[in-house]
Amino acid sequence: MRTTKRVLNIIHIASEVDPLSKRGGLADVVESLPKALKALGHDVCLFTPLYGSIDRQQFHLQNIKNDIPLKIDATTSVSFHIWKGELPSGITVFFIDNHEYFGRYKTIYLSEEGSIADNARFLFFDLAVLKVIIELNLKPDILHCHDYQSGLVPYFLKYRFRKSKFFKNTATVFTIHNLVFQLGRNWWEVPPELKDDGRLKLPLMTAVDQISAINFMKRAILTADMVNTVSEQYALEVLTPEVGQNLYRLLNSKYDTGRFIGIVNGIDYNEYNPETDPGLFRKFSIDTLQLKQENKIGLQKMFRLPLNPLIPVIGSTSRIAEQKGFDLVMRVVETFAHLPLQLILFGDGGREYISFFKNIARRYPKKIAIQPFESQDETKILAGSDMFLLPSRFEPCGLGQLKSLRYGSIPIVRATGGLIDTVTNYDPRTQKGNGFVFRSYNSKHLLVAVVRAMENFKYAKEWNALVKRGMQLSFSWALPAKKYVKLYRHALHVKNGSDAVDVYSENT
Repeated sequence: MRTTKRVLNIIHIASEVDPLSKRGGLADVVESLPKALKALGHDVCLFTPLYGSIDRQQFHLQNIKNDIPLKIDATTSVSFHIWKGELPSGITVFFIDNHEYFGRYKTIYLSEEGSIADNARFLFFDLAVLKVIIELNLKPDILHCHDYQSGLVPYFLKYRFRKSKFFKNTATVFTIHNLVFQLGRNWWEVPPELKDDGRLKLPLMTAVDQISAINFMKRAILTADMVNTVSEQYALEVLTPEVGQNLYRLLNSKYDTGRFIGIVNGIDYNEYNPETDPGLFRKFSIDTLQLKQENKIGLQKMFRLPLNPLIPVIGSTSRIAEQKGFDLVMRVVETFAHLPLQLILFGDGGREYISFFKNIARRYPKKIAIQPFESQDETKILAGSDMFLLPSRFEPCGLGQLKSLRYGSIPIVRATGGLIDTVTNYDPRTQKGNGFVFRSYNSKHLLVAVVRAMENFKYAKEWNALVKRGMQLSFSWALPAKKYVKLYRHALHVKNGSDAVDVYSENT
């Protein structure tokens, strides 16, 4: 007889969550995964900072406690406030409010490249979260920490709160969304004499140089009960020196003991639905695929490109950065400009990249367009484009290709990380595959993939069949959420010193 497993009390901790604060895919995951876990019957809430950019009235936030004292160390004590709100899904959100660390800033992070001050901000945040959990008597089974900004939570739980009866049965899960970002600055720029081995006692807050060198991610990997990343392929790649960002040895140790796995992300199929999306020029479905053309024409008008339903439109909504493969695009974009295609870049990025592509767009205004990313227009790009470009050098998971398939835009990607797990190369002879994939990180191979996509686009019947197959694929959160529940139960086994369980089983 099958026994009913108890409901878990899960707390997510993250630096951003859509629609409150967003810089990238992390915010999407932190908004969608709790919703999927709640649908499975579990109790879920989340913690995030209260940035100056978050409108308290718009999101109906309530101030529930003021002037909570927090002693960070022997040199530094601060006070903070707690606010409470709800996501549209009904998930409760608790906000850590401190003007000095978060309230006075309109941005989530203090600079595009990272800031030494971010380490101090998120050290305070992580410690404050644990204090609030006790203050509100939330009694979590699982603390699910997302990326480096919450990476000291497992560390504090293991050392500063090691004698706490309150957290005696609480397990920690740490999710790596991108291994590159390990602290509030580039990890490779930390001077050798300041590099954090992850095991020594934390420096005092007044020791600014040492605080700025704390490797949050390293400490999380060392101390969390379970660690995962956001695709099965990326989990294997980060075990290698080439992709492991100087943490591959620690991850191999975790992997060898069954405490490091990959779980591919999903997307919210209710939120990303071309049949109901109010942001489109025209709603459509698999059965009314011809209406997608109206989105294409609307997109061409929006970016002041020639109106031509027959020319393939290639869209991109990712960050315009080296990680996303845009150094390859820079090498072949002149060739793109002389091909029968239109290229729309809809994203933010480093000054060098943006300046380069703006200059190209000025030279070829009928072929190439670029605009900063605006979340409310993201699905216009997906619905109006014929193809979606994501030639990443490495890609932990990637949500763009999942969204593009949902909206009938065929992905052109490099075979890496989560792109391998979600996009298969199209073979016109067998009619199998859902995108166009190239393997070598090489601009010529990217160009070949684009030309292959353009050639197949000429055959309307076959192309429409390819689009429909992509739209029918399921990359929702339903299965990943079940895997996370299994991961949580594994973490509790580890916490209690029990035998491991099968994380990949769907029994939750």
